[in-house]
Amino acid sequence: MAYTTVNNGSLFMNPKLYTGNGSTQTITGVGFQPDFTWIKGRNAGGESHRLTDVVRGTGYNLRTNSSSAQDSSSNMLTSWNSDGFAVGANDASNKNTKNFASWNWKETATAGFDIVSYTGNGSAGKTVAHNLGVVPQMIIVKRYNDGTASWMVYHHKLGTTNPSDKYLSLDTTAAQDNGGWNSTMPTSSVFTVSADQRVNANGASYIAYVFAEKQGYSKFGSFTGNGNADGPFVYTGFKPAFVMIKNASILTNWVMIDNKRPGFNSNNYFLSPNLSDAETTNYELEILSNGFKPLTNLSWINESGSNIIYMAFGQSLVGTNNIPNNAF
Repeated sequence: MAYTTVNNGSLFMNPKLYTGNGSTQTITGVGFQPDFTWIKGRNAGGESHRLTDVVRGTGYNLRTNSSSAQDSSSNMLTSWNSDGFAVGANDASNKNTKNFASWNWKETATAGFDIVSYTGNGSAGKTVAHNLGVVPQMIIVKRYNDGTASWMVYHHKLGTTNPSDKYLSLDTTAAQDNGGWNSTMPTSSVFTVSADQRVNANGASYIAYVFAEKQGYSKFGSFTGNGNADGPFVYTGFKPAFVMIKNASILTNWVMIDNKRPGFNSNNYFLSPNLSDAETTNYELEILSNGFKPLTNLSWINESGSNIIYMAFGQSLVGTNNIPNNAF
C-alpha cells in the first residue's frame, strides 16, 4: 500500500459536475479555492474546452481543442471562491440545462503543481524557472497571444532514450515528435525550451502548467498496450479521481475520464482534450483502488505494443503515519 504526504487529495485536485442555467451561478462543492479550472460541456453542441488560471486571470481562457490565442470573456469563469467558482451567461461554461464537467487544481508545491508565465526570447536554451523544488514529470505549454501555435506537452515517459527530445500536442491527434525542450531535461528549478515558436518565440507570451509526482496522489507514467479486451493493469498507488491518456505511438485522440461522471467503471464517459465533441460512452477503463485497467482493445488506450502515457490524480487509501484517507 502506498503512503502519501497528501492526506486529502481532494483539497488539491477535484472534479466537479454542474448544470448550466443560462444566467449566472456559483458552483460550490469543489472543496477548496481553485487556481486552475478546466471546464467542458458534456452534451452535444460543440462547446470547446475552456481553461482559466489565476496567473492570466478570470477574464481569459484557452481552448485545448484549438491552437487559437486566449479568449477574452468577462462572462465565462468570473471568479473563484473558497469552495469553487462562479460562471456567467456563456454557453461554453453555463448554457441553460446543459451538463458540464470541471476539473480543478490548487497551485502549490505541496501537491506538485505550479503555473508559470514567461516571455519568449527566440533563443534556443532559454530556461524558465518553476517553484516545485523537484524535477517535473509533465509540462503543458501554450503560447497564448498567438493563434497559430499548438499546445506543447513534455512527459518524462516519451521516447526510449531522452524524453527531452520529444513532445506531444494537446490539441491534435499526432504521435510524439521531436523538439521543443532543447534536448535538455528539466531540473528541480527550471525547464529549458528551444527556439520553436510554440514554446519560445521572441516577445511572445506563454503559460506553462508544471507537474511533479507526489506519491499516493499523482502519477505521470506510461504503459505498453496489449491490444486485448483484458488490458494491462496500470499501478498508480492510489485510487484515481482523474486520468488523462494519450497513445504516444500513433495518431489517436487524447482521452479524459474521472470518477464523477456516470458510467464510471462500466461504459465510461470519455472526453477528449483535442475535440469539442460531447462525451462518448462506449469505452471501458476500470478504476481500481491502486490504479486503473483498460477493458478494451481500442487503439486510443490499449493499442498492442504502443507506448501510452498518462497523468492521474487521486488518493491513496493510507496516508502519513498509516492514517486512513476518505477523500474522493
